Amino acid sequence: MDPTTPGFPGYPGYAGDAGEGQDLTRPFGAVLLATDLSPTSGPAEEEAMRLAARLHARLLAVSVIDPGTLRLPGGRFAARIDQVRDEREQAAQVLVARGHDVGVSTEFLVWEGDPGEAIVDAARAEGVDLIVLGSHGRRGVGRSFFGSVSDHVVRHAPCPVVVVRGPS
Repeated sequence: MDPTTPGFPGYPGYAGDAGEGQDLTRPFGAVLLATDLSPTSGPAEEEAMRLAARLHARLLAVSVIDPGTLRLPGGRFAARIDQVRDEREQAAQVLVARGHDVGVSTEFLVWEGDPGEAIVDAARAEGVDLIVLGSHGRRGVGRSFFGSVSDHVVRHAPCPVVVVRGPS
């Protein structure tokens, strides 16, 4: 269901159960895009940009650095957190410029920690109305081993969540 149509939770005037603390009488203020800025995040980035434009909302792109993924076997680090942060902030400039080109106020933040928890924490801290994130579409052992960020966000988010499938 398209969040810009009546009947979607979060649409101004939606008559359904708003859930804890969600005021559905006000327009959307912010859409949070969770992105790692990789090519697999492209479809989610496009959908978040489209939704923010249609909802006249600002777009807040959040990228999470998981320090645990920077460790090599043996305990050494493959990269420093500040290096990864700088790379992401440089890559995000393209996303922010694209948002401004289509008339969407776009900001970018970098958080550190477990990706699922950090996305939910960012959504709460920033008071967003909708979260958009991609799914790598892992199944079976890959999903069990790597966990599912999108599943965690869907289960714990303080607002509606749109999960966009990546390329198969």
